[in-house]
Amino acid sequence: MSDVFADLHIHIGRTYTGKAVKITGSRNLTLSNILKAAKYPKGLDMVGVIDCHSPEVIIEIEQLIHEEKLVEMQEGGFRYEDEVTLIPGTEIEVYDENCHGPIHVLAYFPTLTTLKDFSSWLSARVTNIQLSTQRIYENARVLQEKVKSLGGLFIPAHVFTPFKSLYGKGVTHSLIEILNPSLIDAVELGLSSDTEMADQITELHAYTFLTNSDAHSTQKIAREYQKFDLETPTFTALSQALKNQGGNRVKANYGLNPRLGKYYRTTCAVCSEPMKEAICSHCGSEKFTKGVSERISELANAGDKPKRPPYVHQVPLEFIPGLGPKTMQQLLDHFGTEMNILHRVKEKDLKELVNIQLAEMIIQAREGKLQIAAGGGGKYGKVKKS
Repeated sequence: MSDVFADLHIHIGRTYTGKAVKITGSRNLTLSNILKAAKYPKGLDMVGVIDCHSPEVIIEIEQLIHEEKLVEMQEGGFRYEDEVTLIPGTEIEVYDENCHGPIHVLAYFPTLTTLKDFSSWLSARVTNIQLSTQRIYENARVLQEKVKSLGGLFIPAHVFTPFKSLYGKGVTHSLIEILNPSLIDAVELGLSSDTEMADQITELHAYTFLTNSDAHSTQKIAREYQKFDLETPTFTALSQALKNQGGNRVKANYGLNPRLGKYYRTTCAVCSEPMKEAICSHCGSEKFTKGVSERISELANAGDKPKRPPYVHQVPLEFIPGLGPKTMQQLLDHFGTEMNILHRVKEKDLKELVNIQLAEMIIQAREGKLQIAAGGGGKYGKVKKS
């Protein structure tokens, strides 16, 4: 068994020819650039790349295999330059007769063949198979059954965000209204919630929690991630880890303090000021974006909570005041990767390279001890300067 740092929700902005996939994604966010960034500077061991259903992305996978940069593994997944595992996936928007959504869900596939099969099936049920997160014209349970028939993993995405999520904005009070609970492999929490918050809902106790970045640029990769304990860095071991099988497991979740998330608290939809009453005290508007914390409070029904891996409120390095690009590059040149800086480098070694105050803030970020000003209404929270 070995530690595997993994971010399983990374979007593709453009194909290798420059065609848009995730329209809101960075233009340089190609599959190849994601894999390079995962290796360095991020230092991840596994990435789940969403939007691999897009035909030109499949062609790029085939090209990387032909160039022997990518190797398909017998137990599923692809190995990039023998350092990073690629788990190909897709994000789909569901809005069927049972759903007041839309909601977003994730699916992952073990092989090139199953990925191609799913892309072909999906192409007949979406408007544009080239693009990311297309609305599927199919029942959600049928989608689940198709994914599972191909040996795939099915995971509801960022389940509490106000827009396009399972519980957000009053879409549903129970996942069984839309999905077959037995065909869910895990639940992705999203940037404005954590384990303690999500475990207030009893029906989620049965599922492993994932913390992923939902990155739309290479810089945002690994702003949230998890540490797995895996026998091998393969699709099979990942699948087993979601069920705590064969010693494979999630060892720890690393995510933003929910207060840093841009939808943590309820805010006015007009002026973005925090709202506690039905009418905004700042501008008088009655329109608001309900915060994740308030939404979870509405749904809370749990007593005893299950034993889970630790959730570390880790602040990404880019959030730390005073850590600019030059200093960041200095740290990378000396210590190798962001995962090394956040997990392996000793405090005394940091203090030998950067000023003591910054070194101490990096350690506090690592341990989740930085002071946070809450976010909301689409704006991220901020780290308070000491």
